[in-house]
Amino acid sequence: MAAKGRVTIREVAEQAGVSPATVSRVLSGNYPVPPATRTRVLRAAQSLDYVANAHARALVGGGRSMVAVVLRQLTSPFYAQVAEGVEAEASDHGRLCLVGSTGGDPRRETELVQLMREEGAGLVILVGGIVEDDAYRERVTRYAHALKAAGSRLVLCGRPSPDQELPAVVVEFDNEAGAHALTSHLVSAGHRRIVFLGGLPGNSALDARVAGYRAALVAHGIGAGSEDVIDCGLGRSAGYQAMAQLLNRRSDFTAVFAGDDMVAAGALRAVSDAGLRVPDDISVVGYNDIPLAQDFNPPLTTVRTPAEELGRAAVRLALRDPDALSSSVRHVLGTHIVVRDSVGAPAAHRKPRIVGGLAPA
Repeated sequence: MAAKGRVTIREVAEQAGVSPATVSRVLSGNYPVPPATRTRVLRAAQSLDYVANAHARALVGGGRSMVAVVLRQLTSPFYAQVAEGVEAEASDHGRLCLVGSTGGDPRRETELVQLMREEGAGLVILVGGIVEDDAYRERVTRYAHALKAAGSRLVLCGRPSPDQELPAVVVEFDNEAGAHALTSHLVSAGHRRIVFLGGLPGNSALDARVAGYRAALVAHGIGAGSEDVIDCGLGRSAGYQAMAQLLNRRSDFTAVFAGDDMVAAGALRAVSDAGLRVPDDISVVGYNDIPLAQDFNPPLTTVRTPAEELGRAAVRLALRDPDALSSSVRHVLGTHIVVRDSVGAPAAHRKPRIVGGLAPA
């Protein structure tokens, strides 16, 4: 017996006794359809096993029971924890979770949001800091209104909303306060020359951490010049390279505030490769408290951000009042310092690293 080909929307329409356009409206969920007609169409689609079409996941309410989470990077420990929180809370509410990554490409993000809208996802959650420029503001405004029109909801998780009235849920943590507290911890240990390693101008999360770092130094009567913020971005490799260059160039600093724990991991390795020790020669702190931070050598003092709770709260708050699609909700989670072994008193004197037999200028 020959295998049956893919069921078409016309076949569903014929069995349901409606037009193909009506079937399309029912399956997209974007247009009002009489309940009796909707029931006939869904029963016909089910009986014909109309599952190859992208809209089939909306059958029997399946689409609206789906939560989509869009991340910058799947391999990032922080993003992975947020995604775990989203998945766990979605499961608690009887919903499925789909995960996609953008690699930081706005076009890829737009494609994923559009796909999830077409799939009928009830929630679309965008995770992580971004560059808050005009293009971002226009893009997110368009997402929010398009999803609302489709009966879905946009959730901004760890990133700002361009408009307080936008129909979106915003869940974030206080990056600035966490950075202020961690910088103050370094100052209380005696440090006065503290370098921030991992800036990324325009990135909402990192700009807030730099602001907290600077504010803490000012509060303690300590200045910070432009040379004390190293804009190397995030990631272990970026942290290693920037720290190695810094050690070749300067010997006047006693502590490093890494923009996140992966930058700190690279910095720790660079310090070790330079023949120095943490915290005897240089103190290093990070941000996020990823699970591996306690296994670094030495274990890392850092700011614990509630990554999994961030994901859980994103789902929980968005589902709390599913009928209030036009409302804006903002929720801020707290942070706290986790003290481990990577901070000590400033070294009395540290010689510049010798490169090729010559001390760097």
